[in-house]
Amino acid sequence: MLDTLQDPSAWLMFTVPLIGGFAIIVHINSGEDFATTDYFLTHPHWSRDLVLASDDQDRIGPGLCWPELAALLEAPADAAGVTDPHARLLLLLPVLGDAAVPEEAVTAVAEALAAQGAPEASETLAGRLLQGHPMWGAEDWWFDDDGESWLCGGDHSSRKVPLGDHLPPPQRAALAACLTPR
Repeated sequence: MLDTLQDPSAWLMFTVPLIGGFAIIVHINSGEDFATTDYFLTHPHWSRDLVLASDDQDRIGPGLCWPELAALLEAPADAAGVTDPHARLLLLLPVLGDAAVPEEAVTAVAEALAAQGAPEASETLAGRLLQGHPMWGAEDWWFDDDGESWLCGGDHSSRKVPLGDHLPPPQRAALAACLTPR
């Protein structure tokens, strides 16, 4: 698997389908001297994608708080792409950077690790993974009622402003519904 991930001719892409036609595209760029991973939030009616996170030289992140990530674990019915909740959690976990993850997050990540083949007792590893990506760590998040979006206090986060604030109101509302826990 490592050879596949590092193969410069195989830039892997995973699609994490979300409700309302949205998706998060995980794009792994393998180069001779570098490897980066970009996370794009897409919709078929948008003219450009939103960057949730990127670990390239510009380092953009974190891109999700725990309430958002937890809301994205279940795939829509009949979706194509990554639909297993455990795989979705582990694939999107690097985008997370939340200083206030609840205790149930450790359990959820440990269960996902075990479901994907890690040893059953993975709570320590799960706790470490929830401390945030090494490039941006864990940051403070708060819900902005006016913007109907989670905001992040991280220096490198694109989430300092409401996500999709440039979108027309109907698209913005659909995006908020997609990421807001029910």
